[in-house]
Order: sequence, then C-alpha cells, then structure tokens
Amino acid sequence: VLGARAWLGRGLLLPRAARGLPARRRGSSSRDKDRSATVSSSVPMPIGGKGSRTNCSPSVPQKVPNRLINEKSPYLLQHAYNPVDWYPWGQEAFDKARKENKPIFLSVGYSTCHWCHMMEEESFQNEEIGHLLNEDFVSVKVDREERPDVDKVYMTFVQATSSGGGWPMNVWLTPNLQPFVGGTYFPPEDGLTRVGFRTVLLRIREQWKQNKNTLLENSQRVTTALLARSEISMGDRQVPPSAATMNSRCFQQLDEGYDEEYGGFAEAPKFPTPVILNFLFSYWLSHRLTQDGSRAQQMALHTLKMMANGGIRDHVGQGFHRYSTDRQWHIPHFEKMLYDQAQLAVAYSQAFQISGDEFYSDVAKGILQYVARNLSHRSGGFYSAEDADSPPERGMRPREGAFYVWTVKEVQNLLPEPVLDATEPLTSGQLLMKHYGLTEAGNISPSQDPKGELQGQNVLTVRYSLELTAARFGLDVDAVRTLLNTGLEKLFQARKHRPKPHLDSKMLAAWNGLMVSGYAVTGAVLGQERLINYAINGAKFLKRHMFDVASGRLMRTCYAGPGGTVEHSNPPCWGFLEDYAFVVRGLLDLYEASQESSWLEWALRLQDTQDRLFWDSQGGGYFCSEAELGAGLPLRLKDDQDGAEPSANSVSAHNLLRMHGFTGHKDWMDKCVCLLTAFSERMRRVPVALPEMVRALSAHQQTLKQIVICGDPQAKDTKALLQCVHSIYIPNKVLILANGDPSSFLSRQLPFLSTLRRLEDRATAYVCEDQACSMPITEPCELRKLLHQ
Repeated sequence: VLGARAWLGRGLLLPRAARGLPARRRGSSSRDKDRSATVSSSVPMPIGGKGSRTNCSPSVPQKVPNRLINEKSPYLLQHAYNPVDWYPWGQEAFDKARKENKPIFLSVGYSTCHWCHMMEEESFQNEEIGHLLNEDFVSVKVDREERPDVDKVYMTFVQATSSGGGWPMNVWLTPNLQPFVGGTYFPPEDGLTRVGFRTVLLRIREQWKQNKNTLLENSQRVTTALLARSEISMGDRQVPPSAATMNSRCFQQLDEGYDEEYGGFAEAPKFPTPVILNFLFSYWLSHRLTQDGSRAQQMALHTLKMMANGGIRDHVGQGFHRYSTDRQWHIPHFEKMLYDQAQLAVAYSQAFQISGDEFYSDVAKGILQYVARNLSHRSGGFYSAEDADSPPERGMRPREGAFYVWTVKEVQNLLPEPVLDATEPLTSGQLLMKHYGLTEAGNISPSQDPKGELQGQNVLTVRYSLELTAARFGLDVDAVRTLLNTGLEKLFQARKHRPKPHLDSKMLAAWNGLMVSGYAVTGAVLGQERLINYAINGAKFLKRHMFDVASGRLMRTCYAGPGGTVEHSNPPCWGFLEDYAFVVRGLLDLYEASQESSWLEWALRLQDTQDRLFWDSQGGGYFCSEAELGAGLPLRLKDDQDGAEPSANSVSAHNLLRMHGFTGHKDWMDKCVCLLTAFSERMRRVPVALPEMVRALSAHQQTLKQIVICGDPQAKDTKALLQCVHSIYIPNKVLILANGDPSSFLSRQLPFLSTLRRLEDRATAYVCEDQACSMPITEPCELRKLLHQ
C-alpha cells in the first residue's frame, strides 16, 4: 500500500508534517487524535474549529459565489465565495472529470474544524491557487458530517498510505474515484519541513500529464489492497469469541494506558471517550467482587471527576468541550459537539447510579441544561456543534477560546463584593479566582498558545475541593458553594454580551438519536419528567422532519431555516447505518423511560429498514452505507472502531439483543450472533478498539433480564417500582410495562406477559430470565435486593 506514494518519487513523499498526526497504532484506545493535524514538530498546532468567518481584510471587492452557494451545509457555505470552482459530491463533478480527463481534488472537513478554516483562508481564498485548481483539477468539497461514507472511504486510504489522518482531509482521485495520493493540512507555501499546497498541486499536475498510466495502475493496486485489508466477514467461523477472554484483554489494555493521577487513557491530547467509560462500568458490574472490578470502577469514576473539575468542562455555561490539549484536562480545544454532550450525560448518570454521589448527577443535569439552551431547535431537534473560535470583540478576527476565557481584571470588576466572615480581606472575585486557578499572568502555558492569542487569559478549572477553599478562608462550605455559584452566574450573564461562537445548525439523525438517549436515560435515572419530555420532543422531531413515511427511511440531515422553520436539501440526503442504529437506540431508551409503546414500535420498524438496506447477508454485520447511495465509491466499509462515537455495528449488536428481549423474535438474536462473529478477528486482535462491541459480546453470552412491571402506568405504586429499576445500574436488561391488556403491542409480541398477574391488585414486578420468572414482588426495596444479586 505504501507504494501509493512512491509514484511521486522526488516530487512528493509527504513528510509527517503534511500527513497529519504522528502515526498511531491501529486499534489504540482512541482514534480521536485524527480530528486534527500537526503542522510540524517545531510549531505545536492549536486544535480547534472556526465557523463562518468574516473576512477581516480592510477592503475586499465583492466576490462572486461558486455553486456551493446553493447547498444547505454550513461547511460548504463557508466555501461558497472561494475563487475555487467547487462542486458538491455528485455525478456532475465526476462526469466533468471523465470528460476533461482531469484528476479530482477532494477536500473533506466540517464547519467547526480549525485547520479546515486555516487552509481555506491560506489556500482556497488564494487567487493563484484557485486558478491552479480550476485549470487542472475538478475540485469537490464534502462535509464529512453529511457524507460519512465518503469520509470513511478516503480516510481509510489516507491512514493506510501516510500513517496519519485528520481534517481537513485532501485526496486526489482518478475520474473513477480511486485515490492515488492524500494528506491532511497543507500550508500554502513550502517551509523548511513542510511541502506547500501550491507545490503539491504543481507536482501532481506534472505527474498526471507525464505518468498517468502509472498513476492509474498504482491507484488500482492500492484500492485492491484496501479492499482486502478492510474486509470484515464471518468467514469459516461459526460462533463469536469468548466474552470472558475479550473482556479481560480489553480491561488489561485499558489498565496499561490509564493515567493514575488525572484519569483518562493517554498523555495528551486527552479525549472523553465515553465508550471506554461504559465498558469499565459494565466490567465492574460483572467483576465487582474482584480486585479488577473495583479497579475498573475507580478508573471510570476518577476519570469522570477529573474531567468535570478540569477546563474541558465549561464551568460558566456548562457542557463539555471536545478534548483537552494537556494531560490535566486543563486547556481544551473549545469546540462543543452534540455527540459528546449526549454520551457524557449518560456516562455521568450511570456514575450517579453506581456511586450515589450527586456530584455526577449535577454534571449530567448541567450538560442537558446547556444543550436545551444552546443546541436545541424550537421544534425539538438538536444542532450539531458550537465553534471553538469567536471574535474577542465585534469586528475583530476570531480567536480560539475567546468566548470562554477570562482575565483577572474582568473577574475582579464583575465580582468586587467583600466576603463577610472571611479570616482575611476577600472579595467574591478573589474567592472564585482562588478556587478556579486564575492568575494575573494567565494560566495557559505558551506551549498551548503558539499564536500568543491567549496571553493573560485564564480557563476556569477546579483547583481545590469546596472544603479546602472554605478552610483556606475560614468559611462555611455551604457559604462558599453559594458564593461560587453566584459568581459563576454573574460571569455567565457578562459572557452573553460577547460575540458568540458560530453555531452549526445542521441537524443529523444519528446525533439526534444519541441526544434522545441522553435525555431519556438521565431523565429516567433522576426521575425528572421534564428531561424525558425533551427526549420525547426530540423523537417527535425525528419522526416529523427526518423520516420518510412512504419509504420507511430516515433522512441524514435537515437544517434550521429562517423563523424557526426546518429545511431539507433537494434531493434529500438519506440516512446511513449510524443514523438508524443511534435512532433505534434512542427510541428503545425512550420507551423504557416513558413506557409509551409507540416508540418501541417505531424502533422495530426502523430496525427492519436497517436490515434491508445495510445487512451483509453473506459476511454478516452491517455496511456503513446503502449500496446504491455509495455507488461509485471504491470501498463499501463496515466501521470497525469505537471512537468519539460508538461504531454503528457495536450499537446495532446491543439493539438486536434488546429487541429480542422485547419481542422474542429469534431473527434478532441470530443477526446479533452473525454480527459478533463477523467482527471476531478484529476483537481478538485489538479488543480495546471495540469496547462497545466487547460489551455487547458480554451481554450476548450472559442472560438478559426482562424486568416486567404489571400495573397502571399513572399509579404511584407502578411509578415507584419503575423508579426503583431506573435507579440501579443494570445495562443488560429490558424494562417492560404490562398494563394487563392482552391486545397491547407488547402482549402480542410476548404472550407470556398475559400470564403475569398483579398481586392483591397492587403494582407487581417480575424478573424473568431464560423464560423463567421470579416470584411476584410488590415492594421496591425487595425488587432492589433481587436486582442487586
């Protein structure tokens, strides 16, 4: 495969600087480092994203838009005034390349990607580079969040041929869409250790004219190698691997990479990786009487606590930033993504179930408060992201983190009130600055601020416990808590007057599905109907705006229009595997939280559609995209890694198990076994790359609990039993409400439900495993004892 680059000879053997991040072992704890690229070892790259950036030149002539002006994607619209003759991904561009015998230049990114926008400013706004692209290439711009299939295919190529990956991803293709060279961020001109983008274009132009046949041959050879390398199939295997073995190996690999002091699983940058935390909680539950089980619980809880205390959490406005640029979770990349909020809300809710510590439930509620305020459409849908960069003041050039950082002077001016009863002269501002580590010089090191944009600025990060801060100034703990909360609220109100980061108002079915889970699970755990209602509204939005009744298919995207309206692209962008898998999971979680069977019925119908569109009947498992939608792409992939988001195949394995529990349909279980068998080799080689799938493997080889509550859904005794179940961490279960109606949807699926009776006309619980049910239970405390066994 490496021969793919050799064709350039002296022309372009991309240095690591132009290839993105340093090489990472495939299957390490997270591939999320690939979200950004490194310019060179001597110039650390700040990591982040810019939204729609205003042009800061003093006098700019009126520009003529290119064809991207007709697109809906916020990312594509950010390139609509480039001098590049951009095409969206589609047949028009491919036909032009074939007709004119030109290579395709494919550039992939997303709207809150810092280095995508750096390259846009430096290269794609450059008239000379624009002329080169227009004369010798057919340029195609893709929003990776709209077309994850295109992104995955060509990222596979870039990672295989350059030992790195990231965004922007820039790949050169033959007119038949086969890649022959690629990289990530390129500076516009050559540097001491970097190949400039203009040079790359000139050399590829020369090679295309002089050595095109060699290029085409190499491209075909690379594609063939990638096909063989990326194949995931059952082969001759009949059964999946041992769950006990995979569990143990996955835990050991995580234990080896664990940061004892600060939590997390890498040096820097550090990512939240909720899939790893989910695995550790599940591992603890099945090994809780062992030393390893206790260790797994401690690793997950400590990581969540350190993250929540660090600067990766927005202490003023709540929610979590994308990741930390340092080991201490202190200085984040400030972008906020919907999928992080959704998964972390669930992780913190589960931490509360396990520990009983309200610290974790407060963090979960703060996340959902942020999403409701900043990432919610009035019709119930959820937006994709908020940017990392914004202007410090109106009319200024955007800077990373400008919206979120503080100087000592600002805090002192906002919080000048004296604190009574302190053992020394103290203002509210000084108390807050002590607790959150603010200093006159700023608490951001120069190595994390290579452009010098954050000098004298501070990121709030908890330095001391409330008890230590209170003792330091001779104050009561509750008084300190109140003073800090009041101070944070004043900072929040002051921050409202700053220019806001760009909002990516694109709505994705997959991420909305994750967010439905976030609200449903947290609302159920905490017993808060208000949060469950957000989940219900999110599901209603999906059904109203992102579901085609006639075909039974999900749409991938919709967009916030003027006046609170919802708009769609024409033709619509149809859903991918992750859209179905994540929405089905959200609907199953919502059924258990709300006990409204209509959500379960819709989940089953969507699963049928998912099976029809994506299932590999020969090799097992699900393809990421429909065969027709991905026509022309050189690869049809099955995602094989749980990263920033879980693999859709991992989530589907859980969904199939749960739906078998809800319906008893053997087909769901058979598909789950085939899926797990297809991924056997991947799990055996690097189980830590698929912690969510290892969890599903464990659930499959254990016995799923069917917890049945017989009662009136509105009655207090029914609600008490339901809340008892929700308060306990039981990942491998389905929760069913049987209202005594033999014609109900679930009674038709599971006939045995009609044999379960209320005891003395009281709400009654049964715990069923392997078609055998427990004695009837009417007291929540008795049910709790049984579920804890």
